[in-house]
Amino acid sequence: MMKFTERVNRIAVSPTLAVVMEAEKYKARGVDVVDFGAGEPDFPTPEHIKRGAVLALERNQTKYTPAAGIARLRESICQWHAAQFGSAYKPAQCAATSGGKHAIFEVMGALVDTGDEVIIPAPYWVSYPDIVKFCGGTPIFVETDPAAGFTLRAEQIEAALTPRTRMVIINSPCNPTGAVISDEEFARIAALCASRGVWLMSDECYSHFIYGGVRPFSIASLPEAGPQLIVIGSLSKTFAMTGWRVGYVLGAEALIGAVIKQQSQSTTNVTSIAQYAAIEALTGPMDSVGKMLEEYSRRRARIYNGLNELPGVSCTEPKGAFYAFPHIAARHGKGHADTTAVTKALLEREYVAVVPGEAFGAPGYLRISYATSIERIDEGLKRFKHFFAAEAAAS
Repeated sequence: MMKFTERVNRIAVSPTLAVVMEAEKYKARGVDVVDFGAGEPDFPTPEHIKRGAVLALERNQTKYTPAAGIARLRESICQWHAAQFGSAYKPAQCAATSGGKHAIFEVMGALVDTGDEVIIPAPYWVSYPDIVKFCGGTPIFVETDPAAGFTLRAEQIEAALTPRTRMVIINSPCNPTGAVISDEEFARIAALCASRGVWLMSDECYSHFIYGGVRPFSIASLPEAGPQLIVIGSLSKTFAMTGWRVGYVLGAEALIGAVIKQQSQSTTNVTSIAQYAAIEALTGPMDSVGKMLEEYSRRRARIYNGLNELPGVSCTEPKGAFYAFPHIAARHGKGHADTTAVTKALLEREYVAVVPGEAFGAPGYLRISYATSIERIDEGLKRFKHFFAAEAAAS
């Protein structure tokens, strides 16, 4: 019988990727699936970015690079972040990684040890707890209130702090809820973590998708943010580059050194071609970002209103990212719902792919990505209505 390590047995396959794989099976059979599962833009990578990759190929820039990324890329990341958010990082405080998830994994590997506690607001992105557990740490969940838009408050973090707290993770805009932390609350959180000597990891992967004219924000722009702040970024969502796998981490030079050490013994470097494309993304025009935000705003209104029109379904308005997070438990007489079973039935009976709330620490909810066309959103809402009507008739 095959035996695996305890650290591998502590984790599971990403639930979102599991949904994607299951939906692909139906698509391979020619089934018309309305796919609300994948958390990625449906827009193409902008042409000038793709051209950067083509030029890299033509120039034979296909060799190994420094583990932390080529110098121009690290400089471009720091300059772009400064221009967008008012931060002041230097290339020595930056490492390019194979996507934002890889950056988080390497930071956790450098900082979280057996017995350490990591505070994670819930609902949470699916990979945070498993990465903590893989490193031997203990996830400590802080529940956010849907009535308050699922926003995290500094006082909630303070109540969860213990002598074993090693790190606090914040994600704004949030996957899966779309919650956005205010600048003032960011400042309180930064001051709290700095005063307690706790590492603060800020996941900014959805930074440029905030609605209502609110400007993108980074906690790194605040004077309260001390040397124990870690910024995680990704080009995946902002520039529609999910498959290119380019992310970054910004932080204390010593921490970046530890990240580079791990990377030198694992992936070595981000694909060279993708690095040159990333430079074009960070130094070129950003018109595509505004166009995506405008379209996401239209889609958000459609899915938000449509979901709240369904009997027994309630949805908090997402303030950022591109996810709706409806609560469906009220449809069930006992006040709860096995949303894992619901998502399975939705795919089997209506060919609609969504991710169950259990994956995010929120039973009774569904995560719906509206990074798809208005036409597909309307079709999905029609299938939701049919599914819930059939469910009500059978109960």
